[in-house]
Order: sequence, then structure tokens, then C-alpha cells
Amino acid sequence: MSVLASLTRRSALALALGTSALIALPGISAAQEKVNLGVSIPAATHSFTAGIVWWANEAKKDLEAAHPDDLQITVKTSSGAPEQANQLQDLVTVTGINTLVIFPFESAALTQPVAQAKNKGVYVTVVDRGLTDPSAQDAYMAGDNTAFGKIPAEYFAKKYDGKANIVALRGIPTTLDNERWEAFTSVIDEHPDMKILDAQYGNWNRDDAFKVMQDFLTRFKDIDLVWAADDDMAIGVLQAIRQAGREGDIKEVFGGAGAKGMVKMIMDDSNPLIKADVSYSPKFIYEAIKRTAEARLNGEALPETTILPSELIDKSNAEDFYFPDSPF
Repeated sequence: MSVLASLTRRSALALALGTSALIALPGISAAQEKVNLGVSIPAATHSFTAGIVWWANEAKKDLEAAHPDDLQITVKTSSGAPEQANQLQDLVTVTGINTLVIFPFESAALTQPVAQAKNKGVYVTVVDRGLTDPSAQDAYMAGDNTAFGKIPAEYFAKKYDGKANIVALRGIPTTLDNERWEAFTSVIDEHPDMKILDAQYGNWNRDDAFKVMQDFLTRFKDIDLVWAADDDMAIGVLQAIRQAGREGDIKEVFGGAGAKGMVKMIMDDSNPLIKADVSYSPKFIYEAIKRTAEARLNGEALPETTILPSELIDKSNAEDFYFPDSPF
């Protein structure tokens, strides 16, 4: 089954309801010339970006097969912001792209190179990591970071009757992480008997999360719940709990992003500490490429901002979020 066909009805409906209709772009005719679309993304340096790369190439395969005469997609990966900026220049001057989907390695460093591409007539969709100057883009797509933080907090409050001692592992100090954290704490603050004992940065890294959780386990003898705001960090947390022999007193660990290993645990009910997750799949790069390509093929523009929904993943729907062929 193709990836296009594998999108669940539920997710497809949520995406449709969560965005506005495509907007006609003045000056673009319905009979659009061939769309030469460049995709610029970080290299597969860890599991999430490996998923980004995999889904980008799946989009290339599916969409070029669906539009063999009208669409060409070039996918470029980079290991840092300088390399991405150089590749972007090559996409414009050598490959001759007229459309760009970019997941910036860094916001500030890529803003000017993206603006230069836009000034040369390239239609630009920015994904996830926003630019410092939004005028450098035509459209922006991202996952719902507010829901990413709100969903686990609401899940904890409901399941544990508003009473729990919580430790939290945040990501890297960024606006994205701040948005997630503020959403999480805003819900927890509504429940006086839910206490956040401490929160530290785990850098979206399982080794760092292991060390942070070791410290939590040493300092706190009464931990009920752990919010590890990333599935890689959740793996490190589980290792620390197991090594400390604390599986019996900690009730649950909630990660984030819907990594296939975590989703499989939920499906199989194979780890008593893992019962739920929240979606923030690297599949959003697929959706961004698909929507951008189809809009350009139809002579249309995307809405200025599109937020792709995050959903609670539990045993009732885990199969809908399990993609065994993806590296993430």
C-alpha cells in the first residue's frame, strides 16, 4: 500500500479540518508549467531527522509517480546550516527550482538564503523551524506544539484524578520547547495536587535523558509520573528506572512524537510504564511536500500558516500511527 493510501481516515479528516482551503494565487495560471520542487532538510543524524529524510523520499517517490510529466522533486540533506545554505543556492542556480520546501537547520542562519531564493521567484514553504523574518516565506507548516504539551498533561490529570508527583525532561532551549512546556504546565497548574518536582533539559537525547533521570531518581523517592517530552528521551528514562530498580513505584512514562518503537509498545502492551504517546511524526514533511506540490500544480497558494494536529496515541488507535518501515 502506498504512503498516500496509508494515511488514516481519522488523520486525514483532522488535517482537512485543521487547515483552510487553498487560496488562488494571483498571477499564476491554472495551466502551470512543470513544477521543479527542491526539498532541503537536515541529514539523518538521529532518529527523528532520519524519519524526516525517509518521509521526504517517500513523498518524492509517490508524487513523481502520480505526476510523471508535471513534477520533478530534488531532495537535499545537510549536516549543518552553512552546508544547507550552500545547497540552497545550488538548488536555485544549478537545479533551477521554482518551488522550495525547507526544514531549516537553524532559523537565523537560513533566513537570508531563503529570502534570496524567494526574491528570485521561488515559491517557499518553511516547515517546523520558523525563520526570523516570516516575509522570507510564502507558507509555513508545523506540528501543533501546544497540543504536544497539553495532551500529556490532560492525560495525566484525567487518569490519575489530578493527584501525582511529576518529573519532567524538556528538549533543547528553543521557542518550540517553551511552547510545549507552557502548554504542559498550564494544565498541571489547574490541579493543586499535581506537583512538578523538577524539570531539566534532556536535549532530546536518550543518553542525556538517562543522566537527568538518574539524578531525579537519586533526589526524589516519591515519583509517580515522568513526562519525557520526546521518545528518544523516554528510552533513556526507562533505562535509568530499570537500572535503579524503580519499576515498581513509578506508574507511567509519557514520551512524545510517536516513534515506531514506542507505538509498538503501546500496541503490544509490552511495557507497563508505556501506555500512551502524542503524535508529532516526521511524516509532516511528507504532508508539506504533498500540499506544496499539489498547490503549485493547480496554480494555487497555500494558507500562510498551517498547523498539523497532534493526537493522543493509546491502544485504541496505535495501529494508525505505526509505520514499521520508517526509521523513526
